[in-house]
Amino acid sequence: MKINLNQNKNLKLFKIISEAAERNNQSVYIVGGYVRDLLMKRKASTDIDFVTEQSGIELAQNVAQDIDPKLKVSVFKTYGTAMIKYKDLELEFVGARKESYTENSRKPEVEGGTLEDDQKRRDFTINAMAISLNKDNFGDLIDPFNGIDDLEKEILRTPLEPAQTYSDDPLRMMRAVRFASTLNFTIEENSLNAIKQETERIKIVSMERIMVEFNKIMLSEKPSVGLKLMEQTGLLKLIIPELIELKGVEEVEGQTHKDNFYHTLEVVDNISLNTDNLWLRWSALLHDIGKAPTKKFVEGTGWTFHGHEFLGSKMVKTLFQRLKLPLGSDMKYVQKMVKLSSRPIALITDDASDSALRRLLFDAGENLEDLFTLCKADITTKNSKKQEKFKKNFEYVAVKIKEVEEKDQVRNFQPPITGEEIMGMFNLQPGREIGILKEKVKEAILEGEIPNEKEEATKFVIAEAEKLGLKAN
Repeated sequence: MKINLNQNKNLKLFKIISEAAERNNQSVYIVGGYVRDLLMKRKASTDIDFVTEQSGIELAQNVAQDIDPKLKVSVFKTYGTAMIKYKDLELEFVGARKESYTENSRKPEVEGGTLEDDQKRRDFTINAMAISLNKDNFGDLIDPFNGIDDLEKEILRTPLEPAQTYSDDPLRMMRAVRFASTLNFTIEENSLNAIKQETERIKIVSMERIMVEFNKIMLSEKPSVGLKLMEQTGLLKLIIPELIELKGVEEVEGQTHKDNFYHTLEVVDNISLNTDNLWLRWSALLHDIGKAPTKKFVEGTGWTFHGHEFLGSKMVKTLFQRLKLPLGSDMKYVQKMVKLSSRPIALITDDASDSALRRLLFDAGENLEDLFTLCKADITTKNSKKQEKFKKNFEYVAVKIKEVEEKDQVRNFQPPITGEEIMGMFNLQPGREIGILKEKVKEAILEGEIPNEKEEATKFVIAEAEKLGLKAN
């Protein structure tokens, strides 16, 4: 089968590479994801991999020279690869190779090989196709494992025996789930069974590499596809057991609670319709994480999960540390979202006080809209009337919050009187009194005792300072 590259926007580049290879008596092929996406008519990848049966480094150096003698070539001698950044593209050149693995490492022993050897070591048939850039068969599709058929059938299958493929490099199990989730493909039955069989092997893969794949699943159109596969194969239990703890429904005295695992997957899918923010999606994934350890049956009340948001927000840090996820502002954002995830729901009443609304504004700050996006995603009832009622209630609270914000301006709250000003008023050095007075001002504003204005705050501070035995200058 011949692939028509004449309309391809990179045709000129492919011709340069073809000519450089021929001049140096080298073979050259496009391989991997670029070929797959081209055949699927997906948006072209900006990463293009090239394989030669000779030296990839030498080919890269010759290509760079032909494009622009000033072009930098990054060489990775250990792997026999070289990379060129050209315009918006990353071009990687590698010598075809055979691989053999040891039991305790996913880093293979490598030796030179043919194109076929290189295709055999690929993860899936849909990623093992190559397009020739050689002059005598330019544009020919080389597809020894019938990847084109698997593309049409939307199947993920390994080129070689699946259990061996996954045992050799267990990260391929995560990649299988990721491609199933991002491409909406089915993992072929033998392959799926092999993942279940080899699940424990994931333990030899670094958590950083696992999370790269996991985050791609989280950013897919419908993350539950990948998350359900991870649960089904046992991968999720090894990576995020806290989610598996949410599974199942208990019954006491005829009273049950919802299955919080499947509810969580629904919330993640719901939020994914409205945001591509990875950490907001993570907030949805972890919003009920504290429910398993706080679950309790109370006589006369039923099932309770008191304080699950507070405990859940504390669990986020432990989880992020173990998963090698960022521990800075991204983690704090997820903690904040989890902690506040039930607050807006508690305000959906006609008698929600302005002070409760002010406190939510103060605590959520610039993330208030994200919090509402999360809360709306948390509505998973199948009853359309209930769903409509919840949504209307949220809109009602949003209007009330807007009114309070316009009046009191407490979002991203800055006190109307500073610590330095208080020190000047009472001729004080830095000390606990300053903190006490600042906190009292904040509380008074949030409770609606005084407006968020400097003049009123100053009078209030003088009155409160007197109670502490302080007199203004």
